[in-house]
Amino acid sequence: MKITGTMINYYFVCHRKLWLHVHRLSFEEQHENVQLGKLLDQSSYTREKKQIMIDETVNIDFLQDWKIIHEVKKSKSMEESAEWQVRYYISYLRKKGIAVERGILDYPLLKKRKEILLNDEEEEKLKDILLDIEYISNQENAPATINKKWCKKCAFYEYCFS
Repeated sequence: MKITGTMINYYFVCHRKLWLHVHRLSFEEQHENVQLGKLLDQSSYTREKKQIMIDETVNIDFLQDWKIIHEVKKSKSMEESAEWQVRYYISYLRKKGIAVERGILDYPLLKKRKEILLNDEEEEKLKDILLDIEYISNQENAPATINKKWCKKCAFYEYCFS
C-alpha cells in the first residue's frame, strides 16, 4: 500500500477522513478551505520549483538543495498533523538515499516557520503510524465520526453529520 503525506496528515486529523480518502470518497476539490490552500501554495515561494512528486506517493511542496523539505500551510490549526507529514517526507526520502537534513513548516500568511527534525524515537513511532494507517484503510467500514471543533470546517462535514 502506498501511503501518501495526505494520509499521514489525515491520520492525525480524523481516522474517518483518512478512510474516506483512501476509499476515494472525496468532497475536497470544491471545498473553500482546500481551494484557499491551493491558491496560497501557488502564490507563495514563486521562485521555488514546487510540487515535487516522488514515486507517485509523496508530493513535497518544495525542496532546498535536496536537503531541506518545505511544507506550506495556511494556519497552525493542525500543526501536529503537518509536523508528522513532514517527518514522513524526511523518512521517505532518507530511505531513498537522499540525505535530507530537516523539514520546515512554512506559514506565509503568518510570516512564520517551524523547523522539523526526525529523531530515532519519532522514526519508530512513524512505523507504528504507518501500520495503523494500513489497518484503518483495510477496514470494511469507515470509523465513527469524532465531532471535534475542526469538523465544521471539514469538506466531509455534511457527509459525516447529515
